Amino acid sequence: MFILISVIAFGLELSVGAYSVGFVESYEALIDHLLGNVPADELGKGVDMIVWDKRLPRAIAGFAVGSALGVCGAAMQSSLKNPLADPYTTGISSGASLGASLAIISGFSIVSGTYGETAIIANAFLFSLIPAAVILLASMFKRDISPSAMILIGIAVMYFFTATTTLLKLTASEESLAEIYMWNIGTLGKSSWDNVWIQAAAAIFGIAAIMIVSKKLNVLAMCNKDAVTLGVSPKKFRMASLLIVSLVTAVIVSFTGTIGFVGLIAPHISRLLLGSDNKYLVPASATFGAALLLCSDCVAKSIGTGLPVGVITAVIGGPLLIYMLMGQAKKYSW
Repeated sequence: MFILISVIAFGLELSVGAYSVGFVESYEALIDHLLGNVPADELGKGVDMIVWDKRLPRAIAGFAVGSALGVCGAAMQSSLKNPLADPYTTGISSGASLGASLAIISGFSIVSGTYGETAIIANAFLFSLIPAAVILLASMFKRDISPSAMILIGIAVMYFFTATTTLLKLTASEESLAEIYMWNIGTLGKSSWDNVWIQAAAAIFGIAAIMIVSKKLNVLAMCNKDAVTLGVSPKKFRMASLLIVSLVTAVIVSFTGTIGFVGLIAPHISRLLLGSDNKYLVPASATFGAALLLCSDCVAKSIGTGLPVGVITAVIGGPLLIYMLMGQAKKYSW
């Protein structure tokens, strides 16, 4: 069911925009381009350009980012045994925001020789890994660090980075502030054929890696003594899971900014429908996360004011999460 919904959402992403293209027509244009049958008339060429050059990279990015966030959210909730955990719990988004703000406001790039958009992406990626590195270092020095302690460390780092970013904004111009605002909310608008493959590769890696360890994620949901009895080291496996999630999320955030609620909501919906077995929960979270982000982006484009997709995911995700927690919490199985 989730796969069908995501396929429909993918088609809608190709159809919706300033220039309306029919749902079936968009898929026809895509298939014709792949087969080399691009129409010779101007109208056909225009539709082909819109679908292939403008909307397909954004649709692929939406599918990849949504699925990656959904899977990373499922992994975080299972490994940390916390239903409120998501890919940004460790402070990744705040680190990326600080790195991007430094590049936008001062032109500083942590990678020598990079400028403009490349510097923003490089800074966002490298700074987003700092909170995860802090948690991993703390885990190495503290023998029995609990999931709650890992979350609290991430929150502490997040507040520090957020405060630093706020101080930087005091020196920013209006143009820089507007760019930082768009980046922090999250958008798929910067996706193109030049960068979409990086996002897709990160999503494929994340989904494959977490699917491989899905059985161990089930074991980790037990108490630590039972996990050790079954041959799983809770501390080492949590660190490995955190490393995978951090790398995948860091890549995604570098290109899209912070798109909230997808990594939190997708696993919850999937868990309500399919249960907590990660063998089914992980792929379901991937497909539902993709469908949620693509549908949200369609709504954002339909409004026609350049609204970032992160606003729509927050508007949808907030009330939906409250509804699930208030009305259907008894259906959860942890």
